[in-house]
Amino acid sequence: MEQVAGSLTNMQLELLKVFSYQLPEEELSEMKQVLVEFFAKRLEKRASKIWNDKKYTQDDMEKWLSDDTQ
Repeated sequence: MEQVAGSLTNMQLELLKVFSYQLPEEELSEMKQVLVEFFAKRLEKRASKIWNDKKYTQDDMEKWLSDDTQ
């Protein structure tokens, strides 16, 4: 287990400890949704920080969206 543990992240190890039992499919789906929402919020916060730090505007976004080279 030590070799396997060395290749897993701290989050993966924690999840293995917490969920060391079989979940019903419905609960597994709920847990997946919780994780999706967690990482979506985290990504949104990071994107907002970058947006604010770089002082992007709605005009910048519209230019990017209309750029055919993207």
